[in-house]
Amino acid sequence: MSTYLLIKQADIYDAVQDDPYVADILVKDGKIERIEEIIEGRVVNEARIIDADGLRIYPGFVEAHCHLGLDGYTGGFAQEDFNELNDCITPQLSAVDGINPMDPTFAMARQAGVTCVATGPGSSNVLGGTFAVIKTAGCRVDDMIVKEKAAMKCAFGENPKNCYREKSIYCRMTIAAKLREMFYQAIDYEKNKTAYDAKLEALLPVLHKQMPLKAHVHRADDIFTAIRVAKEFDIGLTLDHCTEGHLIAEELAKEPYSLAVGPSFGHATKKELENKSFATPGILADAGCQVSIITDSPVVQEQYLTLCAAMAIRSGMKEQDALRAITINAARHIGVSDRVGSIEVGKDADFVLIKGSPFVYENEIRYTIIDGQIVYERTE
Repeated sequence: MSTYLLIKQADIYDAVQDDPYVADILVKDGKIERIEEIIEGRVVNEARIIDADGLRIYPGFVEAHCHLGLDGYTGGFAQEDFNELNDCITPQLSAVDGINPMDPTFAMARQAGVTCVATGPGSSNVLGGTFAVIKTAGCRVDDMIVKEKAAMKCAFGENPKNCYREKSIYCRMTIAAKLREMFYQAIDYEKNKTAYDAKLEALLPVLHKQMPLKAHVHRADDIFTAIRVAKEFDIGLTLDHCTEGHLIAEELAKEPYSLAVGPSFGHATKKELENKSFATPGILADAGCQVSIITDSPVVQEQYLTLCAAMAIRSGMKEQDALRAITINAARHIGVSDRVGSIEVGKDADFVLIKGSPFVYENEIRYTIIDGQIVYERTE
C-alpha cells in the first residue's frame, strides 16, 4: 500500500530555478510525484499533510566531503576509524565497513537539514579507500546507502608527508610517483591476473571510469598535479578542498573537474592552508566552475554546513550559487544528482522546511524529511 505526504503552499527554493515559487508537493513512497500550484482530489484524504504556509522549502542539504560516522563525536582512538596508518596505500578499504550510524553527529546533521553526505577515509594516505554516499537517517548503514562506492580517496601535499615522513614519504614527488606506480600495477594486474590482489582490484573501477579519484588538494601545485595524473591515466577526478583555488580560478575554469571548497573556518593549521578564504567558492563560481562547499566534518561540525555557505555569501558569493553549492552541485560532485540535490519530480523526497533563510543565524528549521519520512520536527 502506498504512503503519501502532501506539503501545502510552501515557498519552494528548488536549487534549479533562480526564483522561488509557491506550490504543493506530493510525495508517494519516498519520491516526489507531483509539484503543482494546488493538488486536490482523493489523494489529499490519504496523505499526511504539512501546512507549510509561511515556510520555505529547500532540497535536503548535501555534503560532498566529510568523515561523518567514521570520526566519532567523543573522539579518541576508539572513535577513529577514518585512516589506516600502517600503510600509505590502502585502496581496498571501504567506508561502509567503518561508519557508525549511531554516532550523535548524525542526529545533529539531521537537525540542521543535512540529509545526504559523502563520507569516507581521511587524508593520511596516498590512496585511502572508497567514499560512500549515504542518507543521514537510519540505524543500519546498509539501509542508508545511496551509492556504496562513490569515489576513491587519494591525497596530495602535507598530510601524507606528515604521516609517513619516517617511513616512505618525504616529498611531493614521491606521492605522485606512488600513485602512478599503483595505477600501472593495476593495469598490468588486469591484463595478467593470476591471483587476487585486493589493492589492485579496488583500483580497476577507477581505471574504468566507474568512479573518480577524490583528490585531497590544498595548494595550487597539488591541484595541478592531481589533474596531470588524472589526464595521464584518463580517469575521472574531483578536486576537494581547493584552498588556493581562487588563485588559479581562470585555469580551473578551463578544466572539466568539479570543485569542493573547505573547510574554511579556523586557523591555518598547516602551511598549505595559509591562503584559505571564504571568498574562494564565490570567486570560483564567478569564473564558471562547478563549486560545492564542504565542512570536512568533524573539522567543522556537520550542522554548520549552511553557516559555511553563509560566510561565503558574506565574502561575495551569490546566494543562489551558495545554495547550489550545498545542494545540486554537491550532489553532482558525488555522482548522485539523479536522486538528490534539487526539488524535482522523480527525485528522492528529501526536504528542509525553514522559517526564514538557511543563511541567517536566526532561522528555524521546522522539519527535515528524508525519503518522505519526517526525521526531525521542531516541537517548541
